[in-house]
Amino acid sequence: MSEQVSDVVTKDMVVKMDYTLYVDGAVFDTTEGYGPIEFIQGKQNIISGLDNAILGIQVGETREIKVDPSQAYGEIDNDAFIDVPVSQFPPHFDFQIGKSIRLSDPSGRLTTAKITEIGEHDVRLDMNHELAGKELTFNVTILDIREPTEDELASGRVGGSASCSCGSGGGCGGGCC
Repeated sequence: MSEQVSDVVTKDMVVKMDYTLYVDGAVFDTTEGYGPIEFIQGKQNIISGLDNAILGIQVGETREIKVDPSQAYGEIDNDAFIDVPVSQFPPHFDFQIGKSIRLSDPSGRLTTAKITEIGEHDVRLDMNHELAGKELTFNVTILDIREPTEDELASGRVGGSASCSCGSGGGCGGGCC
């Protein structure tokens, strides 16, 4: 006789979920058209505020969940602004206030920064996550839950050691959603 899996989200269960993320009243990210995400609840695969809020939701249930910055991408960090000499950019670089650019650190890790000021000799970059300081509103539907495999549970990720399944803009580097 096989063990019955609960029909509510609990810790360490694989959750299959559709979501739409609203920021300042506008759609910021969605699984619509891309397919649902799958993750192991409680393994830091999604932001903590959403991870905690889905506990106890039943399969098939849809909920609106508000997540404040402290449980998402944090508040704006005033120390996360840096000045970079104009000479460090490629010749003929198109400097525009608000433009997002990709940077790599000495180890090759990529990050995104936004241009906030352009001076004669320096460019001020905002290194905060683009959602820092923002309240996030998720509309989530729990589609399915299941027990993780031993490999998934050991790695903390669906599919095992190196897998990550995210929606259109979630990205895998800093966790999904």
